[in-house]
Amino acid sequence: MNNLTKMTRLEIVVPARDAPAIRELVSSAGATGYTSVSGVSGIGHHGQHSGSLLFNEYDTLTMLITVLPPDKADELINAVRELLNTSSGVMFVAETYVSRPDYFQ
Repeated sequence: MNNLTKMTRLEIVVPARDAPAIRELVSSAGATGYTSVSGVSGIGHHGQHSGSLLFNEYDTLTMLITVLPPDKADELINAVRELLNTSSGVMFVAETYVSRPDYFQ
């Protein structure tokens, strides 16, 4: 595919209070980085979530996005699933392609 390298992309949406734990899992899995988007809004099983900071940053949702080689993804996916068993949130996993694989090794 046009000299692109296959990777795995995870998008994890959790309450902001759980974001530090997700960041730690991402780092422990060997991902070289992540993007964090705070103030995410949406509607799901736990009702509607506003993106505004009503009282403090912990009352909002955060989305963390990371890309890593497929051979490192399973460990992170399993760890996030375990955390989500005791907390609200959602994880999306997708195959993606990158132009600079050395950024994600």
